[in-house]
Amino acid sequence: MSNTPVSSSVRAPLSRLEQRDAFIARHVGPDPAEVAKMLAAIGAPTLDALIDQTVPAAIRLPAPLPLGAAKPEHEALAELRSIAQKNIVKKSLIGMGYYGTHTPAVILRNVMENPGWYTAYTPYQAEISQGRLEALLNYQQMVIDLTGLELANASLLDEATAAAEAMTMARRVSKSKANAFFVDEACFPQTIDVVRTRATYFGFELVFGPATRAAEHEVFGALLQHPNERGEIADLGDTIAALKTKGAVTAVASDLMALVLLKSPAAMGADIALGSAQRFGVPMGFGGPHAAFFATREANVRAMPGRIIGVSKDTRGKTALRMTLQTREQHIRREKANSNICTSQVLLANMAGFYAVYHGPEGLRTIAARVHRLAAILAEGLRRAGFPVPTAAFFDTLQVETGARTGEIAATCDTAGFNLRKVSDRVLGISVDETTTAADIATVLQCFGANADIAALDAVVAANGGAIPPALLRDDAILKHPVFNTHHTEHQMLRYLKKLQNRDLALDHSMISLGSCTMKLNATSEMIPVTWPEFANMHPFAPREEAAGCLEMIDGLADYLKAVTGFPAICMQPNSGAQGEYAGLVAIARYHASRGEAHRKVCLIPKSAHGTNPATAQMCGMEVVVVACDDKGNVEVADLRAKAAQHADRLAALMITYPSTHGVFEEAIREICAIVHEHGGQVYMDGANLNAQVGLTSPAHIGADVSHMNLHKTFCIPHGGGGPGMGPIGLAAHLAPFMADHVVAATGGEDRPNKGQGAVSAAPFGSASILPISWMYIAMMGGEGLRQATQAAILNANYIASRLADHFPVLYTGSKGRVAHECILDVRPIKGATGISEVDIAKRLMDYGFHAPTMSFPVAGTIMVEPTESEDLAELDRFIDAMISIRNEIREIEAGRWTAEDNPLKNAPHTQADFLGDWTHGYTREQAVFPLAWVAENKFWPSVNRIDDVYGDRNLFCACVPMEDYAG
Repeated sequence: MSNTPVSSSVRAPLSRLEQRDAFIARHVGPDPAEVAKMLAAIGAPTLDALIDQTVPAAIRLPAPLPLGAAKPEHEALAELRSIAQKNIVKKSLIGMGYYGTHTPAVILRNVMENPGWYTAYTPYQAEISQGRLEALLNYQQMVIDLTGLELANASLLDEATAAAEAMTMARRVSKSKANAFFVDEACFPQTIDVVRTRATYFGFELVFGPATRAAEHEVFGALLQHPNERGEIADLGDTIAALKTKGAVTAVASDLMALVLLKSPAAMGADIALGSAQRFGVPMGFGGPHAAFFATREANVRAMPGRIIGVSKDTRGKTALRMTLQTREQHIRREKANSNICTSQVLLANMAGFYAVYHGPEGLRTIAARVHRLAAILAEGLRRAGFPVPTAAFFDTLQVETGARTGEIAATCDTAGFNLRKVSDRVLGISVDETTTAADIATVLQCFGANADIAALDAVVAANGGAIPPALLRDDAILKHPVFNTHHTEHQMLRYLKKLQNRDLALDHSMISLGSCTMKLNATSEMIPVTWPEFANMHPFAPREEAAGCLEMIDGLADYLKAVTGFPAICMQPNSGAQGEYAGLVAIARYHASRGEAHRKVCLIPKSAHGTNPATAQMCGMEVVVVACDDKGNVEVADLRAKAAQHADRLAALMITYPSTHGVFEEAIREICAIVHEHGGQVYMDGANLNAQVGLTSPAHIGADVSHMNLHKTFCIPHGGGGPGMGPIGLAAHLAPFMADHVVAATGGEDRPNKGQGAVSAAPFGSASILPISWMYIAMMGGEGLRQATQAAILNANYIASRLADHFPVLYTGSKGRVAHECILDVRPIKGATGISEVDIAKRLMDYGFHAPTMSFPVAGTIMVEPTESEDLAELDRFIDAMISIRNEIREIEAGRWTAEDNPLKNAPHTQADFLGDWTHGYTREQAVFPLAWVAENKFWPSVNRIDDVYGDRNLFCACVPMEDYAG
């Protein structure tokens, strides 16, 4: 810690006093004095020397990043505010799956804007994730109740992706041998766009038509929309029953707010129900992030995509929650996984679930009934004014025949501050939502030339019972669980949110050192713009001229990412890293097809790759060929060369992570790229480890053709407890014409090279409302700051590796003994000698107040540590001290002073009940819960003991349990 004399400050030049680069030091943990200590500890003379020992000279950038200087936080915020104010936010009546909503302030402030919720990681360590797991279980119960089905997952990326996943799930479970899938022509156009893209690479034939004619075709499944894009509602029961007789699986895309009032998909016989939970308190945000819901029958559980939260018990028999049936997921099953998607939109699912908790069933019924009433009043007023409204039965959306006056009326509404949907030159669409008021309805009617008496229209509509036929109304109770019937005052809700938050360990408590997951600082200034109304309240299909601020921000971020990656083109559509992988491989497949080489379908993937890689390749219709790794963890070049030559005529791509998943900068990377290119393939670089490249090298400079960027890793979008994320891709010039476009809202000007290409996500720019986070990060860091961050990430990892090497062997290093930004610690010798596994170490770290590093990836029996650049020396030393203390505890077992069965590791984590109850262990209570002196200063108490994973899988229960069970 420096203590600069006053005389030095008053004589300093103004340029230093301005502190224009102050944010860099706030983001990068180690200060210069700490850097010097760490360099001395690892035996490197300077930071530049360490980088020279780590990053191969052949791939180093020849010049600094072409980015501007760092901006102070207040200036960056002011600049982005001026950009945001170029948006013209009107009341949206566009609908199409995106609706205005009121985020309850207690949820906005205490969840969406609360780092206790948004900085948590995916709940793989369930014992310190019980709060968000309960919130997700609430979400699942909400979806189960509203869809009527028996099982729901913890959300998917967006409605269109969920529909595509439903199609592939239908193929897995259908008994039909047909290769065709029926799509209701009245589905949302963006859903059809994404489903069409997905079907292409699975080789499915799509059949389109009216929902009522679905059973006339030989299909393995069908996607029906209810309410459909015209707003129509109908009983789909007969159609679904007819489909079932042919062995077809039926998915119904629906709307949670509509389902509060309407007959459920299950009641109509549906096998799958899906849609968006956005209108349950989550802002539109120019397209996302939003949680997509997905529900099915329990018999289909092993074929279901996405994560599922289930109920189990801990070692004391207490009810405890966990992610269940993980053997379905990509990180275990690889190309045989149900899906490549490894992200649930956890933060947004939690918000939607809390919205239902806060309002309860009566509150939701009131909101839904009000939405429908206003829509019915509007329809009645329009009909009385002489406008045909062909949508007879509807919930919130109607289409109006406006004939030759269409343009005039739309312009009048626009002037009055409303965006309507222009369906055609003769038809307008109008969707009412929670934010619509009676005054809005009166104004819209005036724009149609009708001076209506809203009270009189209301009386007529109420007397007629609205526009929902009685046979389509729900006749079953929803949300009966006490959690939805308790927390309706703000005090109750605030305390419930705080109770759940207290059960979770997030970055606001301590370092989360997850290798490959890059849990870095999510600075407050980066987060502030997300909830600005100019970004939060923009509909993704609003007129482009009204979204000028969003588009300028997105274009600016794209330019930043071009500078970082070296690619000339950026596609901002993928809303997760796995979705980015898919978008990148789709671009490669389209490129090959454009050259008459659609037969190129072999994808080379190193043995060490992320599980998403082979799962993604399979989704793109590619054949996975595994490439071996040598004893040092590097790609075995000879094996790569042989397999590239063997499959030269059919080689599509290589998927490779750099630095490798083994935490090393492979020196042969350029040779690897050249081999693939030599045999006609393209190089896809997984961007999971881009945080070790920025400012030092780049994917394009190395030789990649396309790479995704995990903005929730390298560029500071928070993980949100398991989502949201963003996975935009950078592409070489020859691939740019093949990146995703969008059927509703173009991704660029008329001259865009990718015009007409199919979409991979529901919105043109994915989860656009979180892009300001990365914009702010890069603006405040500047090119030099980004380079310093990368250097610090590499320094921190090497410091941890060096200090722990005598206790836990570092499995892989580069040729000069250095690791990249992460290191793998080998626990296998310890397990062989004592029975203590990486899982035991992970659970014991909870007693020290830390989340575990990544376990058993990419090598079983190891842990992978990534400290990021944001952790300072004190926090690194706390983590190192905890790991050394744990190693010493293991030595007590090795020496026979503790038994292999009764020791602090096997019994971890320890709870307050352990500390206060009867004690029968061969170690003390203090050793259990306060193993080092500093632990007591900020003790995190796990709320449950070690969870029985096997019990949870064998006794599958994925809905809310009685409240008393949580306390039992």
